Amino acid sequence: MSGYILAIDQGTTSSRAILFGPDMQVKAAAQREFTQFFPRAGWVEHDAVEIWGSVVATVREALAAGGMKAADIAAIGITNQRETTLVWDRETGKPLYKAIVWQDRRTAEMCDRLKLDGYEKLFTTKTGLLLDPYFSGTKLRWLLDNIEGLRSRAEAGAVCFGTVDSWLIYNLTGGRRHVTDATNASRTLLYNIAENRWDAELLGILGVPLAMLPEVKDNADDFGTTDIGLFGAAIPILGAAGDQQAAMIGNACFDPGMIKSTYGTGCFALLNTGTDRVVSSNRMLSTIAYRLSGRNTYALEGSIFVAGAAVQWLRDGFGVIKNASDADALAAAADPQQRVYIVPAFTGLGAPYWDPEARGTIFGLTRNSGAAELTRAVLESVAYQTLDLFVAMKKDWGDHPIETVLRVDGGMAASDWTMQHLADMLAIPVERPALVETTALGAAWLAGARAGIWPDQGGFARTWARERVFDPSVDEPERLAKVMGWRDAVARTLTSNLPGF
Repeated sequence: MSGYILAIDQGTTSSRAILFGPDMQVKAAAQREFTQFFPRAGWVEHDAVEIWGSVVATVREALAAGGMKAADIAAIGITNQRETTLVWDRETGKPLYKAIVWQDRRTAEMCDRLKLDGYEKLFTTKTGLLLDPYFSGTKLRWLLDNIEGLRSRAEAGAVCFGTVDSWLIYNLTGGRRHVTDATNASRTLLYNIAENRWDAELLGILGVPLAMLPEVKDNADDFGTTDIGLFGAAIPILGAAGDQQAAMIGNACFDPGMIKSTYGTGCFALLNTGTDRVVSSNRMLSTIAYRLSGRNTYALEGSIFVAGAAVQWLRDGFGVIKNASDADALAAAADPQQRVYIVPAFTGLGAPYWDPEARGTIFGLTRNSGAAELTRAVLESVAYQTLDLFVAMKKDWGDHPIETVLRVDGGMAASDWTMQHLADMLAIPVERPALVETTALGAAWLAGARAGIWPDQGGFARTWARERVFDPSVDEPERLAKVMGWRDAVARTLTSNLPGF
């Protein structure tokens, strides 16, 4: 059997297809951006058909670039933007509304009502999540309440709900499979992560018909085969995982206490807690890191909504930089005597604050503040937000040991300036992997291991290599002064009396 694995990495702003060779190195890749829709303030949508078209196009482009045919590919692994919510006609495959993106905040009032009714503890106990518009469940409830006839059709089994992985697999298999994986299911507010099932009580509270939900499978499993007409041969789909869990796998964080942080549109830190599901007392999330052979491995997760998106804001909204790669040099040129803080709460604040009504703020401007100081403040905000997550995770993990090294990945991890500041503020080394396509690699490993042609966990972990380590370089008084300035800025940004860290 060929050792080539195709990874489909469907993200928030673009779709990519990455072809990995038997040596687990990238042989070819293709990428396409797609449209972002903002129909109202706080609303974010995607066109599901456009997403599907971008995936098909990038797969064909990657195969062509690698000089490969579909018959040369042993398996496909899929990773995707999580929580984004889609509904489509089970027979025709036609979407019944645009995809509601994970960043969308339209269900903030719904979440507030559920909290006031006393439901948050129940949801947290069963799902490990908080009642926040971020997750799929309330988005799905909004669709059922606002699309005429959708609820009755869903109850009759004529409608499919899915996150992006389900949508892609349905289309890849020619409509034959309506499935998801445990990591994506665990982000819906509907899935009991202790009992590995859709939870009838939670479905009842949110008014979601069981008939519209996909079958939940392990992360390395048989998800079906591609329709032969798509790429010229049927390819088995043998792996699937939400993007942050796939990045954790790709970084070989298989042991309890290992931690990774991904810097893309947002920032997501995951701490492997093994078979112990840790219930957070500090507003972290408990989630399924991966499920293999029917056995859950859990993680504590901190989710930051805006990281790389703030650099895009500097480029597109302010015109401060022409390319994201320009940010490092501009930040390095900033006046070191100025303390400008940007709290990038463009779509609310995520962990550990969970304030959906918060909005972006800038503090500390002087007459001499300019493009360099704004750019530095944006890059610094990534490290400060990550520190907030670390402090909360350490409290939750208690006496258990946490690795004193952070593994990073994602587009923003390429910024040397940002990674150095991250090491300085966390006061621990930061390791950047030699293979930057970590998320896609995680999905590819799931498929390759399931196919029996890539190494097992131990063998895969031994292949992980770092490209560079960033060691802390500032003294403790300077670090603390910067951190205290950040915490003051956050306190002034919060719209409600939420706990600080």
